[in-house]
Amino acid sequence: MSRALPPFEELVELDAEAVRSWCARSLDALGREREEIDAINVYPVADGDTGTNLYLTAEAAHQAVEAVFAASAPTPDTAETVRAMAHGALLGARGNSGTILSQLLRGMAGVLADGCDGDHLARALGEAASAARRAVAHPVEGTILTVASAAAGACAAGGGLVDVARNAHDGARTALAATSGQLDVLERAGVVDAGGRGLVTVLGALLETVTGQAPPPAVTTRVTPAPPEDCPAEDGPAYEVIYLLEAGDEAVELLRSRLDALGESLVVVGGDGLWNVHVHVDDAGAAVEAGVEAGRPHRIRITHFAAASAAASARGERAQRAVVAVVPGEGLAGLCAEAGATTVRTLPGEQPAGDELLDAIRRAHAREVVLLPNDTDLRQTAAAAAERARAEGIRVALIPTRAAVQGIAALAVHEPDRRFDEDVVAMTAAAGATRYAELAVAERQSFTSAGVCQAGDILGLIEGDVAVIGTDLADTARTVLDRMLSAGGELVTLVVADDTPPGLAPDLEAHVRRGYLAVDTTTYHAGTGAPPLLIGVE
Repeated sequence: MSRALPPFEELVELDAEAVRSWCARSLDALGREREEIDAINVYPVADGDTGTNLYLTAEAAHQAVEAVFAASAPTPDTAETVRAMAHGALLGARGNSGTILSQLLRGMAGVLADGCDGDHLARALGEAASAARRAVAHPVEGTILTVASAAAGACAAGGGLVDVARNAHDGARTALAATSGQLDVLERAGVVDAGGRGLVTVLGALLETVTGQAPPPAVTTRVTPAPPEDCPAEDGPAYEVIYLLEAGDEAVELLRSRLDALGESLVVVGGDGLWNVHVHVDDAGAAVEAGVEAGRPHRIRITHFAAASAAASARGERAQRAVVAVVPGEGLAGLCAEAGATTVRTLPGEQPAGDELLDAIRRAHAREVVLLPNDTDLRQTAAAAAERARAEGIRVALIPTRAAVQGIAALAVHEPDRRFDEDVVAMTAAAGATRYAELAVAERQSFTSAGVCQAGDILGLIEGDVAVIGTDLADTARTVLDRMLSAGGELVTLVVADDTPPGLAPDLEAHVRRGYLAVDTTTYHAGTGAPPLLIGVE
Protein backbone atom coordinates (compact mmCIF):
# COMPACT_ATOMS: atom_id res chain seq x y z
CA MET A 1 0.00 0.00 0.00
CA SER A 2 1.54 3.30 -1.06
CA ARG A 3 1.78 6.16 1.39
CA ALA A 4 0.77 9.69 0.45
CA LEU A 5 3.60 12.17 0.17
CA PRO A 6 3.73 14.62 3.05
CA PRO A 7 2.32 18.05 2.22
CA PHE A 8 4.79 20.78 1.24
CA GLU A 9 5.84 22.68 4.33
CA GLU A 10 5.63 26.38 3.63
CA LEU A 11 8.81 28.26 4.42
CA VAL A 12 9.06 30.82 7.18
CA GLU A 13 12.54 31.94 6.13
CA LEU A 14 14.68 31.64 3.04
CA ASP A 15 17.87 29.63 3.43
CA ALA A 16 20.64 28.94 0.93
CA GLU A 17 18.78 25.97 -0.59
CA ALA A 18 15.63 28.07 -0.99
CA VAL A 19 17.57 30.85 -2.76
CA ARG A 20 19.11 28.20 -4.99
CA SER A 21 15.65 26.82 -5.75
CA TRP A 22 14.35 30.33 -6.49
CA CYS A 23 17.15 30.89 -9.02
CA ALA A 24 16.50 27.53 -10.70
CA ARG A 25 12.72 28.07 -10.82
CA SER A 26 13.19 31.58 -12.24
CA LEU A 27 15.45 30.24 -14.96
CA ASP A 28 13.03 27.43 -15.84
CA ALA A 29 10.03 29.76 -15.92
CA LEU A 30 11.78 32.39 -18.03
CA GLY A 31 12.92 29.62 -20.36
CA ARG A 32 9.31 28.50 -20.85
CA GLU A 33 8.03 32.06 -21.30
CA ARG A 34 10.99 33.55 -23.15
CA GLU A 35 9.43 33.55 -26.62
CA GLU A 36 6.11 34.88 -25.31
CA ILE A 37 7.91 37.78 -23.60
CA ASP A 38 10.05 38.40 -26.70
CA ALA A 39 6.88 38.63 -28.77
CA ILE A 40 5.41 41.52 -26.71
CA ASN A 41 8.67 43.50 -26.52
CA VAL A 42 7.82 46.90 -28.01
CA TYR A 43 9.41 49.31 -25.48
CA PRO A 44 11.91 50.95 -25.36
CA VAL A 45 12.87 49.27 -28.66
CA ALA A 46 10.78 46.69 -30.51
CA ASP A 47 13.70 44.31 -31.04
CA GLY A 48 11.98 41.19 -29.69
CA ASP A 49 14.64 40.11 -27.20
CA THR A 50 13.48 41.10 -23.70
CA GLY A 51 12.56 37.53 -22.78
CA THR A 52 15.89 36.26 -24.05
CA ASN A 53 17.81 38.96 -22.18
CA LEU A 54 15.99 38.23 -18.92
CA TYR A 55 16.62 34.52 -19.38
CA LEU A 56 20.36 35.08 -19.93
CA THR A 57 20.53 37.35 -16.87
CA ALA A 58 18.77 34.73 -14.74
CA GLU A 59 21.06 32.06 -16.19
CA ALA A 60 24.13 34.01 -15.05
CA ALA A 61 22.64 34.39 -11.54
CA HIS A 62 21.84 30.67 -11.42
CA GLN A 63 25.35 29.69 -12.54
CA ALA A 64 26.91 31.92 -9.89
CA VAL A 65 24.80 30.30 -7.17
CA GLU A 66 25.66 26.82 -8.41
CA ALA A 67 29.35 27.75 -8.38
CA VAL A 68 29.08 28.80 -4.71
CA PHE A 69 27.40 25.51 -3.82
CA ALA A 70 30.05 23.55 -5.70
CA ALA A 71 32.81 25.33 -3.77
CA SER A 72 31.21 25.00 -0.31
CA ALA A 73 30.81 22.02 1.97
CA PRO A 74 28.23 21.08 2.92
CA THR A 75 26.34 24.23 1.85
CA PRO A 76 27.10 27.97 1.74
CA ASP A 77 25.37 30.35 4.11
CA THR A 78 22.37 32.33 2.97
CA ALA A 79 24.16 35.67 2.82
CA GLU A 80 26.87 34.25 0.56
CA THR A 81 24.22 32.71 -1.69
CA VAL A 82 22.14 35.87 -2.18
CA ARG A 83 25.29 37.89 -2.85
CA ALA A 84 26.39 35.34 -5.45
CA MET A 85 22.97 35.53 -7.10
CA ALA A 86 23.19 39.32 -7.36
CA HIS A 87 26.82 39.34 -8.49
CA GLY A 88 26.18 36.73 -11.16
CA ALA A 89 23.24 38.74 -12.50
CA LEU A 90 25.40 41.88 -12.59
CA LEU A 91 28.11 40.14 -14.62
CA GLY A 92 25.65 38.52 -16.99
CA ALA A 93 23.01 41.26 -17.34
CA ARG A 94 21.66 41.61 -20.87
CA GLY A 95 19.57 44.37 -22.37
CA ASN A 96 17.61 47.12 -20.68
CA SER A 97 15.32 44.87 -18.61
CA GLY A 98 18.05 42.38 -17.74
CA THR A 99 20.25 45.19 -16.46
CA ILE A 100 17.40 46.51 -14.29
CA LEU A 101 16.66 42.99 -13.02
CA SER A 102 20.29 42.66 -11.94
CA GLN A 103 19.96 45.87 -9.92
CA LEU A 104 16.72 44.63 -8.35
CA LEU A 105 18.51 41.47 -7.22
CA ARG A 106 21.45 43.51 -5.97
CA GLY A 107 19.11 45.73 -3.94
CA MET A 108 17.41 42.68 -2.45
CA ALA A 109 20.71 40.99 -1.62
CA GLY A 110 21.85 43.92 0.51
CA VAL A 111 18.89 43.36 2.86
CA LEU A 112 18.51 39.56 2.62
CA ALA A 113 22.14 39.12 3.63
CA ASP A 114 21.04 40.26 7.12
CA GLY A 115 17.95 38.06 7.33
CA CYS A 116 15.46 36.23 5.11
CA ASP A 117 12.14 36.20 6.96
CA GLY A 118 9.01 37.97 5.74
CA ASP A 119 9.87 41.37 7.15
CA HIS A 120 13.34 41.27 5.60
CA LEU A 121 11.88 40.21 2.25
CA ALA A 122 9.44 43.14 2.34
CA ARG A 123 12.28 45.57 3.07
CA ALA A 124 14.41 43.90 0.40
CA LEU A 125 11.75 44.42 -2.26
CA GLY A 126 11.43 48.07 -1.23
CA GLU A 127 15.18 48.64 -1.45
CA ALA A 128 15.27 46.79 -4.78
CA ALA A 129 12.61 49.06 -6.32
CA SER A 130 14.39 52.19 -5.07
CA ALA A 131 17.81 51.00 -6.26
CA ALA A 132 16.46 50.20 -9.72
CA ARG A 133 14.94 53.66 -10.08
CA ARG A 134 18.19 55.29 -9.02
CA ALA A 135 20.04 53.29 -11.67
CA VAL A 136 17.84 54.51 -14.52
CA ALA A 137 18.65 57.99 -15.83
CA HIS A 138 15.04 58.84 -16.72
CA PRO A 139 12.52 56.45 -15.09
CA VAL A 140 9.35 55.85 -17.09
CA GLU A 141 6.04 54.60 -15.67
CA GLY A 142 4.42 51.58 -17.25
CA THR A 143 7.68 49.62 -17.22
CA ILE A 144 9.44 47.05 -15.06
CA LEU A 145 10.15 49.90 -12.61
CA THR A 146 6.42 50.42 -12.07
CA VAL A 147 5.87 46.70 -11.50
CA ALA A 148 8.76 46.55 -9.03
CA SER A 149 7.42 49.53 -7.08
CA ALA A 150 3.94 47.99 -6.96
CA ALA A 151 5.33 44.69 -5.68
CA ALA A 152 7.21 46.51 -2.94
CA GLY A 153 4.19 48.63 -2.01
CA ALA A 154 1.87 45.63 -1.78
CA CYS A 155 3.99 43.97 0.88
CA ALA A 156 5.38 47.02 2.66
CA ALA A 157 3.56 46.13 5.89
CA GLY A 158 5.65 42.98 6.20
CA GLY A 159 4.38 39.80 7.86
CA GLY A 160 5.13 36.15 7.32
CA LEU A 161 7.30 35.05 4.42
CA VAL A 162 4.46 33.42 2.49
CA ASP A 163 2.15 36.42 2.91
CA VAL A 164 4.87 38.84 1.80
CA ALA A 165 5.77 36.75 -1.26
CA ARG A 166 2.10 36.36 -2.22
CA ASN A 167 1.29 40.04 -1.73
CA ALA A 168 4.33 41.07 -3.76
CA HIS A 169 3.35 38.76 -6.62
CA ASP A 170 -0.29 39.89 -6.55
CA GLY A 171 0.74 43.55 -6.51
CA ALA A 172 3.10 42.98 -9.44
CA ARG A 173 0.44 41.16 -11.49
CA THR A 174 -2.06 43.96 -10.92
CA ALA A 175 0.47 46.63 -11.87
CA LEU A 176 1.51 44.67 -14.96
CA ALA A 177 -2.06 44.54 -16.23
CA ALA A 178 -2.25 48.34 -15.95
CA THR A 179 0.99 49.06 -17.85
CA SER A 180 -0.70 49.06 -21.26
CA GLY A 181 -2.69 52.09 -20.15
CA GLN A 182 0.42 53.95 -18.98
CA LEU A 183 2.48 53.89 -22.17
CA ASP A 184 1.01 54.77 -25.55
CA VAL A 185 3.30 52.36 -27.39
CA LEU A 186 2.00 49.46 -25.27
CA GLU A 187 -1.62 50.47 -25.75
CA ARG A 188 -1.18 50.74 -29.53
CA ALA A 189 0.36 47.26 -29.64
CA GLY A 190 -2.23 45.80 -27.30
CA VAL A 191 0.32 44.34 -24.88
CA VAL A 192 1.69 44.82 -21.39
CA ASP A 193 5.30 45.73 -20.66
CA ALA A 194 7.67 42.88 -21.49
CA GLY A 195 10.18 43.68 -18.74
CA GLY A 196 7.42 43.88 -16.15
CA ARG A 197 6.06 40.58 -17.44
CA GLY A 198 9.43 39.00 -16.82
CA LEU A 199 9.62 40.41 -13.28
CA VAL A 200 6.21 38.88 -12.49
CA THR A 201 7.66 35.56 -13.63
CA VAL A 202 10.63 35.92 -11.26
CA LEU A 203 8.35 36.85 -8.34
CA GLY A 204 6.10 33.94 -9.25
CA ALA A 205 9.11 31.62 -8.99
CA LEU A 206 9.79 33.05 -5.52
CA LEU A 207 6.17 32.43 -4.48
CA GLU A 208 6.35 28.85 -5.75
CA THR A 209 9.59 28.35 -3.83
CA VAL A 210 8.05 29.33 -0.48
CA THR A 211 4.59 27.75 -0.97
CA GLY A 212 5.23 24.76 -3.24
CA GLN A 213 2.34 25.85 -5.46
CA ALA A 214 2.54 27.26 -9.00
CA PRO A 215 1.36 30.89 -9.12
CA PRO A 216 -1.51 32.07 -11.31
CA PRO A 217 -0.40 33.08 -14.82
CA ALA A 218 0.33 36.71 -15.61
CA VAL A 219 -1.59 38.62 -18.24
CA THR A 220 0.24 39.28 -21.52
CA THR A 221 -2.29 41.13 -23.66
CA ARG A 222 -4.65 43.76 -22.32
CA VAL A 223 -6.35 45.74 -25.02
CA THR A 224 -7.29 45.40 -28.67
CA PRO A 225 -4.32 46.73 -30.67
CA ALA A 226 -4.78 49.70 -32.92
CA PRO A 227 -4.72 49.17 -36.70
CA PRO A 228 -1.19 49.22 -38.16
CA GLU A 229 -1.69 52.61 -39.83
CA ASP A 230 -2.41 54.13 -36.39
CA CYS A 231 0.85 52.80 -34.97
CA PRO A 232 3.64 54.98 -36.32
CA ALA A 233 7.15 53.63 -36.08
CA GLU A 234 9.15 54.76 -33.07
CA ASP A 235 12.35 56.61 -33.94
CA GLY A 236 15.34 56.09 -31.71
CA PRO A 237 19.09 55.50 -31.54
CA ALA A 238 20.66 52.95 -33.85
CA TYR A 239 22.75 50.95 -31.35
CA GLU A 240 22.54 49.29 -27.97
CA VAL A 241 25.87 49.39 -26.13
CA ILE A 242 26.53 47.30 -23.01
CA TYR A 243 29.75 46.75 -21.12
CA LEU A 244 31.13 45.88 -17.72
CA LEU A 245 33.19 48.69 -16.23
CA GLU A 246 35.79 48.74 -13.50
CA ALA A 247 35.73 52.29 -12.14
CA GLY A 248 35.29 54.39 -9.00
CA ASP A 249 32.07 56.11 -7.95
CA GLU A 250 33.15 59.62 -9.00
CA ALA A 251 34.18 58.46 -12.47
CA VAL A 252 30.86 56.67 -12.89
CA GLU A 253 28.90 59.81 -12.01
CA LEU A 254 30.75 61.69 -14.75
CA LEU A 255 30.14 58.77 -17.10
CA ARG A 256 26.39 58.93 -16.41
CA SER A 257 26.31 62.59 -17.40
CA ARG A 258 28.24 61.99 -20.60
CA LEU A 259 26.21 58.97 -21.70
CA ASP A 260 22.94 60.71 -20.83
CA ALA A 261 23.91 63.45 -23.28
CA LEU A 262 24.83 60.88 -25.94
CA GLY A 263 21.69 58.75 -25.94
CA GLU A 264 18.76 57.33 -24.04
CA SER A 265 17.61 54.29 -22.04
CA LEU A 266 20.66 54.78 -19.84
CA VAL A 267 20.99 52.29 -16.99
CA VAL A 268 24.12 52.03 -14.84
CA VAL A 269 23.99 49.35 -12.14
CA GLY A 270 26.46 47.90 -9.69
CA GLY A 271 28.88 49.36 -7.18
CA ASP A 272 32.05 48.58 -5.22
CA GLY A 273 34.17 49.26 -8.30
CA LEU A 274 32.25 47.05 -10.78
CA TRP A 275 29.39 48.36 -12.93
CA ASN A 276 27.20 47.21 -15.78
CA VAL A 277 26.53 50.01 -18.27
CA HIS A 278 23.64 49.98 -20.76
CA VAL A 279 22.70 52.76 -23.18
CA HIS A 280 21.06 53.30 -26.58
CA VAL A 281 23.06 55.65 -28.83
CA ASP A 282 23.71 56.60 -32.43
CA ASP A 283 27.47 56.83 -31.84
CA ALA A 284 28.51 53.48 -30.37
CA GLY A 285 32.20 54.43 -30.47
CA ALA A 286 31.63 57.52 -28.33
CA ALA A 287 29.77 55.43 -25.74
CA VAL A 288 32.69 53.00 -25.49
CA GLU A 289 35.25 55.82 -25.41
CA ALA A 290 33.37 57.36 -22.48
CA GLY A 291 33.80 54.07 -20.66
CA VAL A 292 37.52 54.00 -21.45
CA GLU A 293 37.89 57.47 -19.95
CA ALA A 294 35.98 56.44 -16.82
CA GLY A 295 37.85 53.20 -16.16
CA ARG A 296 38.35 49.78 -17.72
CA PRO A 297 35.46 48.54 -19.88
CA HIS A 298 35.30 44.92 -20.97
CA ARG A 299 32.75 42.39 -22.28
CA ILE A 300 31.66 45.13 -24.67
CA ARG A 301 28.57 44.25 -26.72
CA ILE A 302 27.20 46.44 -29.52
CA THR A 303 23.89 45.56 -31.17
CA HIS A 304 22.47 47.27 -34.24
CA PHE A 305 18.73 47.66 -33.70
CA ALA A 306 17.70 47.83 -37.36
CA ALA A 307 18.34 44.18 -38.17
CA ALA A 308 16.72 42.86 -35.01
CA SER A 309 13.72 45.17 -35.26
CA ALA A 310 13.13 44.36 -38.93
CA ALA A 311 13.22 40.63 -38.23
CA ALA A 312 10.89 40.96 -35.24
CA SER A 313 8.32 43.12 -37.04
CA ALA A 314 8.44 41.21 -40.31
CA ARG A 315 8.06 37.71 -38.89
CA GLY A 316 7.26 37.93 -35.20
CA GLU A 317 9.76 35.11 -34.79
CA ARG A 318 13.45 34.33 -35.14
CA ALA A 319 15.20 35.84 -38.16
CA GLN A 320 16.22 33.24 -40.71
CA ARG A 321 19.94 34.06 -40.70
CA ALA A 322 22.42 36.26 -38.89
CA VAL A 323 26.17 36.79 -38.66
CA VAL A 324 28.16 36.96 -35.41
CA ALA A 325 31.61 38.55 -35.69
CA VAL A 326 34.42 38.96 -33.16
CA VAL A 327 36.23 42.25 -33.78
CA PRO A 328 38.93 44.45 -32.20
CA GLY A 329 38.04 48.12 -31.78
CA GLU A 330 34.66 49.79 -31.51
CA GLY A 331 35.01 51.24 -35.00
CA LEU A 332 35.02 47.79 -36.58
CA ALA A 333 32.20 46.75 -34.27
CA GLY A 334 30.13 49.65 -35.61
CA LEU A 335 31.05 48.79 -39.19
CA CYS A 336 30.01 45.17 -38.80
CA ALA A 337 26.85 46.16 -36.93
CA GLU A 338 25.89 48.47 -39.81
CA ALA A 339 26.20 45.45 -42.08
CA GLY A 340 23.72 43.64 -39.83
CA ALA A 341 26.13 41.55 -37.77
CA THR A 342 25.99 40.96 -34.03
CA THR A 343 29.45 41.80 -32.68
CA VAL A 344 31.67 40.71 -29.81
CA ARG A 345 34.46 43.13 -28.92
CA THR A 346 37.96 42.02 -27.97
CA LEU A 347 40.49 44.05 -26.03
CA PRO A 348 44.30 43.80 -26.20
CA GLY A 349 45.39 40.73 -24.27
CA GLU A 350 41.82 39.55 -23.71
CA GLN A 351 39.75 37.06 -25.67
CA PRO A 352 36.03 36.46 -25.30
CA ALA A 353 35.02 33.33 -23.42
CA GLY A 354 32.85 30.63 -24.89
CA ASP A 355 29.86 31.90 -22.89
CA GLU A 356 30.22 35.34 -24.51
CA LEU A 357 30.23 33.81 -28.00
CA LEU A 358 27.22 31.65 -27.14
CA ASP A 359 25.45 34.71 -25.77
CA ALA A 360 26.12 36.58 -29.03
CA ILE A 361 24.73 33.68 -31.06
CA ARG A 362 21.60 33.76 -28.92
CA ARG A 363 21.33 37.55 -29.18
CA ALA A 364 21.40 37.25 -32.96
CA HIS A 365 17.96 35.66 -32.54
CA ALA A 366 18.15 33.67 -35.76
CA ARG A 367 17.57 30.09 -36.83
CA GLU A 368 20.82 30.10 -38.83
CA VAL A 369 24.01 31.82 -37.68
CA VAL A 370 27.37 32.30 -39.40
CA LEU A 371 30.13 32.70 -36.80
CA LEU A 372 33.31 34.66 -37.66
CA PRO A 373 35.91 34.30 -34.86
CA ASN A 374 38.51 36.41 -36.76
CA ASP A 375 41.35 35.01 -34.64
CA THR A 376 43.30 31.76 -34.95
CA ASP A 377 43.47 31.35 -31.18
CA LEU A 378 39.67 31.55 -30.92
CA ARG A 379 39.06 28.58 -33.21
CA GLN A 380 38.47 25.99 -30.47
CA THR A 381 36.48 28.35 -28.24
CA ALA A 382 34.26 29.31 -31.17
CA ALA A 383 33.79 25.65 -32.13
CA ALA A 384 32.66 24.80 -28.60
CA ALA A 385 30.22 27.73 -28.56
CA ALA A 386 28.84 26.64 -31.92
CA GLU A 387 28.26 23.11 -30.62
CA ARG A 388 26.40 24.41 -27.58
CA ALA A 389 24.24 26.61 -29.82
CA ARG A 390 23.47 23.64 -32.09
CA ALA A 391 22.26 21.74 -29.03
CA GLU A 392 19.72 24.54 -28.56
CA GLY A 393 18.40 24.04 -32.08
CA ILE A 394 20.33 26.84 -33.82
CA ARG A 395 22.05 25.98 -37.09
CA VAL A 396 25.58 27.39 -36.81
CA ALA A 397 28.33 27.49 -39.43
CA LEU A 398 31.80 28.35 -38.17
CA ILE A 399 33.96 30.03 -40.82
CA PRO A 400 37.59 29.78 -39.58
CA THR A 401 38.53 33.42 -40.19
CA ARG A 402 41.93 34.15 -38.69
CA ALA A 403 41.88 37.98 -38.79
CA ALA A 404 39.38 40.84 -38.79
CA VAL A 405 40.11 41.67 -42.45
CA GLN A 406 39.06 38.14 -43.43
CA GLY A 407 35.84 38.65 -41.49
CA ILE A 408 35.21 41.94 -43.31
CA ALA A 409 35.73 40.19 -46.64
CA ALA A 410 33.31 37.41 -45.66
CA LEU A 411 30.69 39.87 -44.45
CA ALA A 412 30.96 41.85 -47.71
CA VAL A 413 29.63 38.88 -49.73
CA HIS A 414 27.04 37.74 -47.18
CA GLU A 415 23.55 37.46 -48.70
CA PRO A 416 20.87 36.36 -46.20
CA ASP A 417 18.39 35.55 -48.98
CA ARG A 418 20.74 32.96 -50.47
CA ARG A 419 20.57 29.29 -49.40
CA PHE A 420 22.47 28.80 -46.16
CA ASP A 421 25.07 26.41 -47.58
CA GLU A 422 25.67 28.64 -50.61
CA ASP A 423 26.07 31.70 -48.39
CA VAL A 424 28.57 29.89 -46.14
CA VAL A 425 30.57 28.69 -49.15
CA ALA A 426 30.72 32.20 -50.64
CA MET A 427 31.76 33.76 -47.32
CA THR A 428 34.37 31.05 -46.71
CA ALA A 429 35.81 31.58 -50.19
CA ALA A 430 36.02 35.35 -49.70
CA ALA A 431 37.76 34.92 -46.34
CA GLY A 432 40.16 32.31 -47.73
CA ALA A 433 41.09 34.55 -50.65
CA THR A 434 42.16 37.32 -48.27
CA ARG A 435 45.76 37.27 -47.08
CA TYR A 436 46.25 39.19 -43.87
CA ALA A 437 48.95 41.03 -41.98
CA GLU A 438 49.24 43.01 -38.76
CA LEU A 439 51.67 45.60 -37.47
CA ALA A 440 52.43 45.49 -33.76
CA VAL A 441 54.94 47.01 -31.34
CA ALA A 442 57.30 44.58 -29.60
CA GLU A 443 56.92 44.70 -25.83
CA ARG A 444 60.28 43.11 -25.06
CA GLN A 445 63.36 41.56 -26.64
CA SER A 446 62.58 38.17 -28.16
CA PHE A 447 63.51 35.74 -30.92
CA THR A 448 61.19 35.71 -33.95
CA SER A 449 61.07 33.98 -37.32
CA ALA A 450 62.60 37.17 -38.80
CA GLY A 451 65.39 37.48 -36.23
CA VAL A 452 65.81 39.12 -32.82
CA CYS A 453 63.61 42.11 -32.04
CA GLN A 454 64.05 44.70 -29.31
CA ALA A 455 61.40 46.31 -27.15
CA GLY A 456 59.76 49.09 -29.16
CA ASP A 457 60.56 47.58 -32.58
CA ILE A 458 57.79 47.48 -35.19
CA LEU A 459 56.82 43.93 -36.09
CA GLY A 460 55.20 43.10 -39.41
CA LEU A 461 53.30 39.82 -39.08
CA ILE A 462 52.10 38.14 -42.28
CA GLU A 463 49.63 35.28 -41.83
CA GLY A 464 50.53 35.24 -38.13
CA ASP A 465 54.33 34.97 -38.48
CA VAL A 466 56.82 37.81 -37.98
CA ALA A 467 58.11 38.61 -41.46
CA VAL A 468 59.57 42.10 -41.02
CA ILE A 469 61.27 43.86 -38.10
CA GLY A 470 61.62 47.63 -38.41
CA THR A 471 61.98 50.80 -36.41
CA ASP A 472 59.52 53.01 -38.32
CA LEU A 473 55.82 52.21 -38.62
CA ALA A 474 55.37 53.61 -42.14
CA ASP A 475 58.53 52.00 -43.55
CA THR A 476 57.63 48.63 -42.03
CA ALA A 477 54.07 48.88 -43.34
CA ARG A 478 55.27 49.60 -46.88
CA THR A 479 57.65 46.63 -46.76
CA VAL A 480 54.86 44.33 -45.56
CA LEU A 481 52.51 45.61 -48.29
CA ASP A 482 55.12 45.05 -51.00
CA ARG A 483 55.73 41.49 -49.86
CA MET A 484 52.02 40.72 -49.83
CA LEU A 485 51.36 42.31 -53.23
CA SER A 486 54.30 40.51 -54.82
CA ALA A 487 51.98 37.49 -55.00
CA GLY A 488 49.28 39.56 -56.70
CA GLY A 489 46.08 41.17 -55.47
CA GLU A 490 43.11 43.27 -56.52
CA LEU A 491 42.03 44.99 -53.28
CA VAL A 492 43.99 46.19 -50.24
CA THR A 493 42.08 46.76 -47.01
CA LEU A 494 43.71 48.93 -44.36
CA VAL A 495 42.32 49.03 -40.80
CA VAL A 496 43.90 51.71 -38.61
CA ALA A 497 43.47 52.33 -34.87
CA ASP A 498 42.84 55.70 -33.25
CA ASP A 499 46.39 55.94 -31.93
CA THR A 500 47.96 55.20 -35.33
CA PRO A 501 49.62 58.29 -36.88
CA PRO A 502 46.94 59.98 -39.02
CA GLY A 503 49.15 60.19 -42.10
CA LEU A 504 49.87 56.46 -42.30
CA ALA A 505 46.78 55.36 -44.22
CA PRO A 506 47.01 58.12 -46.90
CA ASP A 507 50.71 57.36 -47.29
CA LEU A 508 50.02 53.65 -47.85
CA GLU A 509 47.17 54.40 -50.25
CA ALA A 510 49.51 56.60 -52.31
CA HIS A 511 52.18 53.88 -52.19
CA VAL A 512 49.74 51.36 -53.66
CA ARG A 513 48.57 53.78 -56.36
CA ARG A 514 52.15 54.48 -57.44
CA GLY A 515 53.35 50.91 -57.55
CA TYR A 516 50.27 48.81 -58.26
CA LEU A 517 48.01 50.51 -60.79
CA ALA A 518 45.34 47.78 -60.90
CA VAL A 519 44.94 47.51 -57.13
CA ASP A 520 42.22 49.37 -55.23
CA THR A 521 42.54 50.43 -51.60
CA THR A 522 39.90 50.73 -48.85
CA THR A 523 40.54 52.14 -45.39
CA TYR A 524 38.52 51.54 -42.22
CA HIS A 525 39.00 53.02 -38.76
CA ALA A 526 39.04 50.51 -35.93
CA GLY A 527 38.83 53.06 -33.11
CA THR A 528 40.43 52.26 -29.76
CA GLY A 529 41.56 48.84 -28.58
CA ALA A 530 42.82 47.58 -31.96
CA PRO A 531 46.35 46.91 -33.33
CA PRO A 532 48.03 49.93 -34.99
CA LEU A 533 47.42 48.52 -38.49
CA LEU A 534 45.67 45.53 -40.04
CA ILE A 535 46.18 44.77 -43.74
CA GLY A 536 44.14 42.55 -46.00
CA VAL A 537 44.92 41.69 -49.62
CA GLU A 538 42.26 40.06 -51.77
